[in-house]
Amino acid sequence: MSPIPFGILGTGSAVPEGVITNADLSELVDTSDEWITQRTGIKERHQVGEDQATTDLCVQAAKAAIADAGIEAEDIDLLVLATVTPDQHVPASSCKIAAELGMTKTPAFDIAAGCTGFVYATNVAAQFIWSGTHKKVLVIGAECLTRITDYTDRSSCILFGDAAGAVIYGTDHQYGELATCSIEADGNGYDVMHQRAGGSKLPLTEELLLEHKDKLVVHGKQVYQFAVRKMVELVQLEQERNPGLELGGVIPHQMNLRIIEAARERLEMPDDRIFVNIQKYGNTSAASIPLAIDEARRDGWFDDASGKLIVLCAFGAGLTWGSVGIRW
Repeated sequence: MSPIPFGILGTGSAVPEGVITNADLSELVDTSDEWITQRTGIKERHQVGEDQATTDLCVQAAKAAIADAGIEAEDIDLLVLATVTPDQHVPASSCKIAAELGMTKTPAFDIAAGCTGFVYATNVAAQFIWSGTHKKVLVIGAECLTRITDYTDRSSCILFGDAAGAVIYGTDHQYGELATCSIEADGNGYDVMHQRAGGSKLPLTEELLLEHKDKLVVHGKQVYQFAVRKMVELVQLEQERNPGLELGGVIPHQMNLRIIEAARERLEMPDDRIFVNIQKYGNTSAASIPLAIDEARRDGWFDDASGKLIVLCAFGAGLTWGSVGIRW
């Protein structure tokens, strides 16, 4: 049993109106709808407009979650934002979100853990609630990855989209109760997925921008092998930590359909108990799991999971990975 029981009060999500289809990408690089679909499962992904940024999506998702929870923004004790694409490096984008929501005293901070960001942020929220210092925590996972996607690299530009997802955790929860959680990292995989320039080590210059050094680099083969193995391990870990609970479903980070399918086969799970929406949004990094939770709730996917274990699992840049076990 967790020290202080808590679970999900409300959820919300936001995706920009702009859409990039596989046909659109075929006009930029040597690819096709068939090639992309077979290798990733992705059909389209959303893209922010020129006047939009990560916090715009966050505020929209947060307002939806607050309304869903039936509370006021002032009722929230803590705001944690998971993102690798903040509006700017200083100050934390979470503070801007808090201001937009009308919060004037609520502590807020950002976490950068790549695609594992939402799981990391949920782990942080759990510690604050379990310690007894906070009762309601707003966790947002959001990215504008199209801002740092290299649209000259056909292996990576097909993957990424923009979105935000928000989950409010609280002790007076309406939905699943968070039972267990874990996070880990291995910095030896630091360069498997990385952005080469834009930080203190290599500040941006006009020359570096022309060379696309501000864009993401992804070593796909290494990512695939790592992600399949970790997804299986993380689901099995949460099962071991929650004995007696039947596995009702898995909501994984939406990185690549082939990765999800390979892990599903190893876990011997039916198709309909692993939630997948990557075909509509692509890889939205830290946003993918909260976006999926919100969509799964509204689609009735959890109806068959009552009283069972739901596992959230993610793996990403760092290398980082982590999981959450929820008694639904």
